This record gives sequence, C-alpha cells and structure tokens, in this order.
Amino acid sequence: MGVTIRTAGRRDLDDVVALSVALFAEDAGQRDPHTDLDWPRREGHEYFGGLLTGPTTRCWLAEVDGTIAGSLIGRIKRESTLRPIRVAELESMYVRAEYRGMGLGTALVAEFFEWARVRGAKLAAVTAYAANDRALRFYARAGFIARSVHLELGL
Repeated sequence: MGVTIRTAGRRDLDDVVALSVALFAEDAGQRDPHTDLDWPRREGHEYFGGLLTGPTTRCWLAEVDGTIAGSLIGRIKRESTLRPIRVAELESMYVRAEYRGMGLGTALVAEFFEWARVRGAKLAAVTAYAANDRALRFYARAGFIARSVHLELGL
C-alpha cells in the first residue's frame, strides 16, 4: 500500500470538510450531547477555507493509494504574557475507521511536530474527550502527557 502525507490545499476543501463531518459524528456525537454536529456542514467551508491559507495554520492529509484516509489540523497559538512561549495546537485529527492501525495517525503527528518545531514552538498541545480512550492512548504513545483537566457539570 502506498501511503502519502501531504499538505492540504484549496482543492482539498471538500475532503477536509467531509473528514470533519465524520469526526464530529463519531467523536462528539458519542461523547458530547451539547456539540452542534451540523457545524462542519454549515460553517466548515468558511472555517477550513481560511485555515488552509492561514500563516499560522496547516492541514495535512493522509492518502492510501490515492484515497484520502485522514487529516490533521494544527495551528500555532498566539503567545501570551501569562505563558510567553509558542505552543502548537493539534486542533483535530481523524483517520477513517477502515484505515486505522496502519500508522497514518503517527505519520500525521510526525508532520505536525516537524512543522511546529520549524515555527519555533516549544510545546505541542491537544484536547481529547476524557471518554475517548483510544485517542488518549494514541496521544500518550505520541508523547503527550496530561497537564490539566477540564471539568464540567450539567445544570
């Protein structure tokens, strides 16, 4: 199987949105009843269109034999006076179920880390649902460690 990781361009916008629709349905759809699951369909083209051409954002696509199998979206966050270092945020990542276990996620994260280092990032950060054990195990294998916990209470 031929695996390619490449930077997404404007011509890939429909695929990036489709992967986001799938991610929302699978991840938030199972874990967060308050997430607007139609957001990527409604606003994804505008949001991701700006992201694909932004100076501090990037989207990579994983292809298997020419078929788009996954994506990773990253951004460099603005430094603050509270925490004056450059942080690269892994905003979202999704690999279609039939392509999982092939190393695509690992390859996407490696591209993200290299891109972040070149741009002067000193830390990489990612947020995942606490109930998404598979994602948490994957991110731990990639070297991420839990630094804080966000707690919620429904009212």
